[in-house]
Parts: sequence; structure tokens; C-alpha cells
Amino acid sequence: REKSLEAIMKFSTIITAGGTSSRFGNTNKLLEKINGKEVIKYTVDAFSDCGIDEIIVCANKSIISELNSILDGVKIIEGGKTRQESVYNGLMVVNCDYVLIHDGARPLISCDVIKNTMQAVIDKKAVSVMTKTIDTIKEVDENGKIIRTIDRSKLYNTQTPQAFEYNLIKTVHEKLKGQSFTDDAGMAETLGYDVYMIEGDYRNIKVTTKSDLAIAKEYLSG
Repeated sequence: REKSLEAIMKFSTIITAGGTSSRFGNTNKLLEKINGKEVIKYTVDAFSDCGIDEIIVCANKSIISELNSILDGVKIIEGGKTRQESVYNGLMVVNCDYVLIHDGARPLISCDVIKNTMQAVIDKKAVSVMTKTIDTIKEVDENGKIIRTIDRSKLYNTQTPQAFEYNLIKTVHEKLKGQSFTDDAGMAETLGYDVYMIEGDYRNIKVTTKSDLAIAKEYLSG
């Protein structure tokens, strides 16, 4: 029987864990526990359980030793001063045909979304997981005055993972090296590459504050 393309192609995941958790408080949010298990471990396990060939965690130097004791079967490297630099460090060590890039602070990513992303990137070469914007969006000037209400019918909120053909995103990062993009899809768009939307999941929240952690705990305990 013919193997599926996902079985033939090699997929790596770069998980960004280089932040300082400045908006969270005195502790690193990735090491916070939900039901006895660290946020970062939920994130890594989601990809590990979904058949990803290789996982690279690009971590803040201050938590590398703790990550080594928490995580098995992943490569942990030092991240950079910016998210962009951390991803680039990861791109330099992965060995794959396609790479998924995911925020370490999104522990609720589902295997369904990961699988859909893997399938889509083979065809599209550059994809981003997104959810349709449900709030009304206003444009406001510097004085706080509302200028206009923006039509939300074509607006989406960006999540991760974002996924790319490896050579494409490596080229993008090399061309835009030293800048401070917070979004790999945005980097590809800047250089004129087409990036396509993958339907995300509203539960795939990013843990930034303690209230986010409480919401994640509710979802993971459900």
C-alpha cells in the first residue's frame, strides 16, 4: 500500500520558549503546573503524540537545566534575544522537509490541528493556523477617538503552529536576519510568499497572564 506523503516527508517542530514571562509575574509561565504537569510539557507532548519526527525547544538560558529534567526525547537549545532569533537558531539545527513553528505557551494545541497543518503545508508550502475574529474591531487615533469600525468578515486572529517548507522559511529568515518580526508568516508575506490560512481552535490560547493559566486549567481539566 502506498504511504501517505506525511509518512514519507520528515516533519520537525520548533517550539519557542525563549521569553522572560515578564507579563506573567516572577515565575516562568512555561514551568507553571496544571494538574501536576508543566505548561511546556503539555505543549511538547501534543507534538510528540502526533507523530512529529523531531522536536526542538529554543529556550531561555535560565530554564534550560529545568527543561532537561522535564522533557524527554527533544533537543533543547538556547534561544535568541528575540523570537525571530530563537526560531532562526532552531532552523539551524533541524533536519526536515517541513517545519512547524509553535509557541511553547500554547499547551492546548490539538492533534487534529497539527495533522491538518502537516497535510496543508505539503500542498501550500506556507500556512498559518488562525481563528475567525469574533469581536467588533475599531480603529482608534492617538487621542482615543474612534476613527472607524473595521469589517471583520475577512479578519482572523493568528495562532500557532505556522508551518513551512524548510528551504522556504530558512531563506526568509536569512534574508530578514537581525530584524524583530514576531510572526514567521509575516516574514514570508513581507518577501512576497503566499501564506494560507488553516482553521484553528478557539481553545488554543496563549498563556500570557495568570488568568490565561486559569482558563487553560479549566480546559485541561474538562
